[in-house]
Amino acid sequence: MVEALTPMMQQYQRLRASVPADTLLLFRLGDFYELFFDDAKESSALLNL
Repeated sequence: MVEALTPMMQQYQRLRASVPADTLLLFRLGDFYELFFDDAKESSALLNL
């Protein structure tokens, strides 16, 4: 079963598609910035986390 994306994740996906693939997209949620999907994996490797 495939779940529909939330409106927030739909917005993220639209923004992600609008920037170059080699750009990390930090998405603001309240007081914090978060990374999702491949951006989270890449940043984790770059920061040795």
